Amino acid sequence: MTPPPLDIQLIGREVALRWPDGREDYLTAEFLRTRSPSADNIGERDIFGQQYGGGGPKNFSNVEVQGWQPVGNYGVAFTFSDGHKTGIYTWQYLLALGEELRGE
Repeated sequence: MTPPPLDIQLIGREVALRWPDGREDYLTAEFLRTRSPSADNIGERDIFGQQYGGGGPKNFSNVEVQGWQPVGNYGVAFTFSDGHKTGIYTWQYLLALGEELRGE
């Protein structure tokens, strides 16, 4: 299991995460909103493989993070200025997003 960050802060339009290994990630609101793991954003499949949802607008350049709530011991749910708040960002997923930005 991926350990939680030691600290999460909102710095301007970025969410700063400080991890136990000393790594720091700075994720913009637009980046987080675009990669929301919610069914509303990426869609979901039924048992027959039919895709539902995920076709909404993909331009989130003016979106801001307004806050977040912990979800169990494994992640957070961000609240965005466009009203979106259903995606659960696990610690593992947030680490992967940081690696994506660093090109790892």
